Amino acid sequence: MLDSQISDQPKIYQEIQRKSKEVGFTMPSDLYVGSLLKTLMLSKPNGRFLEMGTGIGLSLSWMIDGMGPDSSLVSVDNDSDLIEIVSEYFGADEGVELICQDGSDWIRSYEGGHFDLIFADAWPGKYSEIDETLRLLAIGGFYVVDDMAVQPNWPEGHEDNVGRLIGYLEGRDDFVLTKLDWSTGLIVAVKTK
Repeated sequence: MLDSQISDQPKIYQEIQRKSKEVGFTMPSDLYVGSLLKTLMLSKPNGRFLEMGTGIGLSLSWMIDGMGPDSSLVSVDNDSDLIEIVSEYFGADEGVELICQDGSDWIRSYEGGHFDLIFADAWPGKYSEIDETLRLLAIGGFYVVDDMAVQPNWPEGHEDNVGRLIGYLEGRDDFVLTKLDWSTGLIVAVKTK
C-alpha cells in the first residue's frame, strides 16, 4: 500500500494548486490532510462542518467533496484577497458559506448550532479560543488539527504552542484523541460528552 497514491482528488484541486503558485500562497494543506478530511466528513452524511482558516481553498475542496447533499459547511478566514479567490471557485456552492472575518471574533460571536467536524487550520480555534471552539463541536464530532510536526515556516518558539495544545487536549476528559505522525502531523479528536 502506498499512501501517496491518492486517486480521488477533487476535480478543482489542480487548478487551486496552480492559483496558489500564481499568487504566492505558501501555507497549503497537503493531499493527505485533504483525503482524511473527506473521509471523516463522509461519515457524517447530513453534517455541519467548520473550517477555521480557508486559505486558498485546497482543504476546502476536499471538504466539499466529502459533503452529503444535506450538509453545510462554514469556512472562515480574515484575508479578503483569499476569500475573493475562493469565492470564484466555491461561492455558488449550495451549503457552503465563506466568511471573511477575524477568526477569534467569529468564534466568540457565533450563536448557531454545533458542528460535526471542525478543521482548525488557523491560530483561532487551534491556539486561541480553544475552549470556545471545542464547545461548538457536537458529541461524536471530530476536531482535526494539522501542522503538529515541525514545519519549516514555524516562527521561533512555536514548538511550545504545539506542546501546550497537545497537553491541553490530552488532559481533557471529554475527548479521545489520536496523534498521527503522518503528513504534517495530525491530531484527530472525538468529543465524547
